[in-house]
Amino acid sequence: MEEKEIKDAVNKFKSARKELSKAIIGQENVVSEVFMALLANGHILLEGVPGLGKTLLVRSLAKILHLDFHRVQFTPDLMPSDIVGMEVLEEDRSTGKRFFKFNKGPIFTNILLADEINRTPPKTQSALLEAMQEREVTYAGTTYELPKPFFLLATQNPLEQSGTYPLPEAQLDRFLFYTVVEYPTDQEEVDILELTTANEKNDLKSILSAEDIIQARSWVRDIHIDKSLLELISRLVRSTRPQTSDLEIVKQYVDWGAGPRAGQSIVLAAKAHAFLAGRLSVIPDDIKAVTLAVLRHRIVLNFVAKTEKYTVDQLIKELLKQIK
Repeated sequence: MEEKEIKDAVNKFKSARKELSKAIIGQENVVSEVFMALLANGHILLEGVPGLGKTLLVRSLAKILHLDFHRVQFTPDLMPSDIVGMEVLEEDRSTGKRFFKFNKGPIFTNILLADEINRTPPKTQSALLEAMQEREVTYAGTTYELPKPFFLLATQNPLEQSGTYPLPEAQLDRFLFYTVVEYPTDQEEVDILELTTANEKNDLKSILSAEDIIQARSWVRDIHIDKSLLELISRLVRSTRPQTSDLEIVKQYVDWGAGPRAGQSIVLAAKAHAFLAGRLSVIPDDIKAVTLAVLRHRIVLNFVAKTEKYTVDQLIKELLKQIK
């Protein structure tokens, strides 16, 4: 890796974040995690009540990255073919022969927004599984490769709201980050009101290209991480499992802990965090910065935790304190 090239790339991503701030007020942590997920070649699940700007964030990001963008509104009657595509019967007018042709669905894009993903039943949600992991789609025995880069951003409403379906654990595990979008602060809300109720509109510039992102992803994987930090991450992930953990708090409150993919996700996310900070090596602060969003959706609490209103976020913060 050439240091000057890395520096130029980091500056481009900083410019992209600055451009995004023209459309998105506040939400610094959310924006950071979106860019980290993009660089780590992962996907991100954004949870928050309606009206917090989740959809606007994704639309604005697509403009700044100058990538193809599709949005799918997930509803209870949405079918898998509405996402993946389907075969249709066509006729060759010159020969009169009929044949099946695969019409690609909206998943064949660079950035896919799965809006309110938990409004549709698990059968339709699972249509995204292969695309999220292998970056390809199989239909009627034929495999179709998705465009590069492929980045899925899904939004979901809090599960306490009516008309929602919990995502299957296998699908949740394929999201690099589970990011909670909070309400804005007092001043941010005033700024939002000012920005969104005037005639003046911000035209966002394209800062990055597909080639920039693919190259940056390659550099992120080359970021150095010391073996002692890899061992720390392994201990951290293993400590979330009641079967292998020495921590009483885990045995008391956890049904299922995080799997090996969680460790891989922490490493890649920490490398992306280091890259965005302009460093070529991972430090412990990089791991701290990403662990909550990586583990939040990979730990299943038991009935005791729910009755005592003990949350996954509380558990993860406690684990980070106890593991030196």
